[in-house]
Amino acid sequence: MTTAPVTTAERPRHWISARVRILLWLLVVMAVALTAVAATTRSVLLRDVDHRIDRLLAQETGEFTNFVHEGVDPHTGEKFTDADPLLRLFLSRQYADPDEELLGLIGRKGTAPAKKEQARELRIDHPLAEDPASLTAVFGSRDATGRLHRPEGEVRWAKVVVEASATHPEAAFVVAFHPAREQAKADDVFAMLLAISGVALLMTTGIGWAVAGRILKPVRLVRTTAAHLTEQDLTQRIPVQGRDDIAALAETFNGMLDRLERAFAAQREFVDDAGHELRTPITIVRGHLELMGDDPAEREETVRIVTEELDRMSRIVEDLLLLAKAERPDFVTPEPVQLAELTADVFVKARALGDRDWHLAEVADAEADLDAQRVTQAMVQLAQNAVQHTVPGRRVSIGSRLRAGHIELYVADSGPGVQPQDAEVIFERFRRGTARRGTRATGAGLGLAIVKAIAESHGGRVELRPTDGGGATFVLVQPQPEGAAHP
Repeated sequence: MTTAPVTTAERPRHWISARVRILLWLLVVMAVALTAVAATTRSVLLRDVDHRIDRLLAQETGEFTNFVHEGVDPHTGEKFTDADPLLRLFLSRQYADPDEELLGLIGRKGTAPAKKEQARELRIDHPLAEDPASLTAVFGSRDATGRLHRPEGEVRWAKVVVEASATHPEAAFVVAFHPAREQAKADDVFAMLLAISGVALLMTTGIGWAVAGRILKPVRLVRTTAAHLTEQDLTQRIPVQGRDDIAALAETFNGMLDRLERAFAAQREFVDDAGHELRTPITIVRGHLELMGDDPAEREETVRIVTEELDRMSRIVEDLLLLAKAERPDFVTPEPVQLAELTADVFVKARALGDRDWHLAEVADAEADLDAQRVTQAMVQLAQNAVQHTVPGRRVSIGSRLRAGHIELYVADSGPGVQPQDAEVIFERFRRGTARRGTRATGAGLGLAIVKAIAESHGGRVELRPTDGGGATFVLVQPQPEGAAHP
């Protein structure tokens, strides 16, 4: 026992709507962008803190260096020869900035700043002055600046060494800065930006959901309309609003529905008309076959009638197939054709259609891109139509000419003409008009429809005009070839 494969339509569909996908992508992009902005801002703030600390350290050490070179001992009036009074006097005149320590170190012991209690007021929880191990590391370092990574927090420092002499030990002036609070401010700004970004994402979620729904509304209408379309009901359309891409999509979809509606209508009309036209010969054939007797003459007459009706059915089918092919892009294959030669060939072929006063009225001396076989077929059909609506001996003219912007190939007869009420319908399929032009008109009413299809396949049209002196003139109007000269 085999199991039928599950088709795509039968498989359960697990999908996320376009609205949700758009919203998710929008949130992801915004989240990445806002996080990048917050991180960049924090990086810029921390870099600014580093620059300010470097400037402060350079300023303090620069001031002490100047004091060493230019300072005078107030007790002796001479330059300092001992580092201890030098450091004490300088420190007594300084006021430490927030998170800053100014220290004087002599030998392996430190000299506290004059305003040491100010450090406690500035909330430096673990000052460098109370950390002997860190003081030893700073004093013993050969660098002028550095960083201390202590468990209590980072310290940035800079020092100016006072060289030792025979009577005085080596000393140093140290500026220490505790950047924790400045860095915490940058972290606070970063956290604030993240919080603002979160609020912005929430607002974006709501706004994006509403905007995406509004933008995708025509798409949902397209889907809903397509789901409700049937072969019997193609009348629904999508309202078009605005001039954006969604409106263009709605217009395109409506255009497709228009084409489908026309195609289905034409198909139904085609089937109805074909059934109507074929029903008559079928009824005739069946009736004669059912009533056919044993008389040889009667049998011969029945066979003749049946054969004629079958031939008529065959012509109807061939004409229907030809009209069906007219919808295909390869129905015509245009090639350069000499109009004079084409007109003469049509005239020769038309003369064999009936005993009429055939007249080659005029020929156009030009070249055009036409499908000679299809144009000949249309012109012969028009000539056959003229024969059916005229009596022997009446004039039928065939010709071609150049007119402004186009070329014309025509067949003019001298028959009774076309009634005004028939002029609008004779080019439709299975329509012969409400008033006949003559008593010899037979056929399914597809001839002029074929002529119209051939003309339109060339990008032209077929026109009905009155003939001078009475009659009808059928004209194939085609685009004028480039370089064609007017007569």
